[in-house]
Amino acid sequence: MTPDDTIPLEIDDITSQGSGVGRSPTGRAVFVPRTVPGDHVLARITRERTSWARADLVEVVEASPDRRIAPCALYDRCGGCQIQHVRYGRQVAWKADRIREALARIGGIELDEIEVEPSESEYGYRNRVSFTLKRLGSGRVLAGYHERDRPGRIVDVHDECLLPEAAIGPVWTELRAKWGGRAERLPAGRQLRLTLRAVEDGVVLVVEGGHPGNDDSRRAGELIEGIGDLLAIWHRPEKAERPLLLAGEPSVRDRWFGEELALESSAFLQVNREGAHAVHRSVLGELGNPEGLRIVDAYAGVAGYGRRLARHGAEVVAIESDPVAARMARTDAPDGLVVVEGRVEDRLADHLPADRVVLNPPRTGVDEAVTGALLDASASRLVYVSCDPATLARDLERLSDRYVVRRVRGFDLFPQTAHVETVVTLDARADGPASAVDAGDDPPSTS
Repeated sequence: MTPDDTIPLEIDDITSQGSGVGRSPTGRAVFVPRTVPGDHVLARITRERTSWARADLVEVVEASPDRRIAPCALYDRCGGCQIQHVRYGRQVAWKADRIREALARIGGIELDEIEVEPSESEYGYRNRVSFTLKRLGSGRVLAGYHERDRPGRIVDVHDECLLPEAAIGPVWTELRAKWGGRAERLPAGRQLRLTLRAVEDGVVLVVEGGHPGNDDSRRAGELIEGIGDLLAIWHRPEKAERPLLLAGEPSVRDRWFGEELALESSAFLQVNREGAHAVHRSVLGELGNPEGLRIVDAYAGVAGYGRRLARHGAEVVAIESDPVAARMARTDAPDGLVVVEGRVEDRLADHLPADRVVLNPPRTGVDEAVTGALLDASASRLVYVSCDPATLARDLERLSDRYVVRRVRGFDLFPQTAHVETVVTLDARADGPASAVDAGDDPPSTS
C-alpha cells in the first residue's frame, strides 16, 4: 500500500477528530474524513506510516444507515465542520461513546452508559463566529473558513454557513458588500481575523491582526452607518494586548444565566446559548442548595456560576486570569461574590478549603498545581465542566486518590463538529472503599 493507491475499506470506528477508521487488507488503520461507521468505501491513500495511513474518500460503495447528505454547499472543502455528513442522532451517540472511551482508557473509570443531551438546535446555534480574511496579491479578497485539507487556503463564505444565529448572517452579507473592493473599510493588513458576536440588540465585530491607520475610525463609522444591526467595530492590532473601539457602542448588553451583563468585546461566552444554559442548570443542580456554603468558581470567566450562587446565599470566590472577564465579573457583582484576578494554579490554594469547587478550564484541562491543591485541601464536592474528554479523564485520574466520580453527563454544545461538553460531579472519599460510579440523572436543582 503506497500513496495514491485506491483500496476498499469497511469503516468501523470514528476518531476524536471525526474521521472514519477502516482496516486495510494488512490490518493497518486507515483514517478517512467524511466517512461513517458502517460505510463501505473506496479510499485513496494520501499518507502512510508503519501502523496507520490517511486517505481521501473516493466513492461510497455502500452507505451506512447513519450517513446523510450534508446540507451545507461548502462542506466538501470547508474545515469548519467535521461530521455534518452523520445524522444528528448518531452524532450525539458517538459523543457519548467518545466520553466513555476516554474515561476508561485514560482515567480508569468504567461506565456502562453516559447520557449526552442534544442541542436544542442542530443548526443556527452559534452566537459567535470567526472568519479569516485574506487580501491576495491579485487584488481579490477571500473571507471565510480554512480549507479542510489545505488549512493555508480560505474557503470564501458568503451566506452558505448554517451554524450562526439568525442575526449574524445578514450582517455578514452586508459587511462583505460594503467593506470595499479591497476591504479598505477594514484595518490594513494581509490577513485579519473577523469575529461577529450576536447580542441582545444586534451584532458586534472584532477585527484582530493587521495594523492601525489614521482613517480606521472614519471608515468603520461608515460601516456602522450602512449596516443597521452592526453595533460596534473593535480592532486589536498585531501584538496589542487589548482591542480599541473604532466606531459604535463601547459597551453592549446581553442576557446570560438570568443576568444582564455589560459585555466587552473580547469576553468569552459559550457559542451555543441554549446549550450553555443547560450546562449552567446542571452545574447548579449538582452544587445543591448553596446557602451558607463557601464556594470557589475557578476559571470563572464572567462568573456566571458565581453570580447565581452568591445571589442564593453562598460566599463565592471567582478566580479568572483574563483581565477583561474579571472586570466584567466585578461589574454589578452581587453581595457575597469576590473576584480574584490571576491564574487558578497560582491562586486556588489561597482560597481552600471550600465546601464546593467548580472547575471550568480551557481545553488543556487543569494544571497539576490545581489537582495538587485540591488533594491537599479537599472540598466535599467538585463539579468539573470540560470541553475535552481526554484532558478531563487525565485530571480525574489525578484526583482519584481523594475523590470518587458520582455522575457524568454530556452536552452537545457543538453540533456538526467533533467537540462535546461534559459535566462531572466528584465527592470527597470517605474512609474505606470508594462507592460505585453513578452516571444517572441530575438531582433536583435548588437554584
